[in-house]
Amino acid sequence: MPLFTLGLEQIIQWKYGVMGTVGVALLTFGIKTGSPNCSCAGALVLALLFTPND
Repeated sequence: MPLFTLGLEQIIQWKYGVMGTVGVALLTFGIKTGSPNCSCAGALVLALLFTPND
């Protein structure tokens, strides 16, 4: 499982940069600790990164 997580983080960092890694880290931390504020912040960062730029 840690190898999968490391691979996922590397792919996200390669494609979306540091902010993608921060978003995934906040979302993961929020889910593991049960903190809705961290989960919401991570989801918001990822949602902003995934929106298309016209």
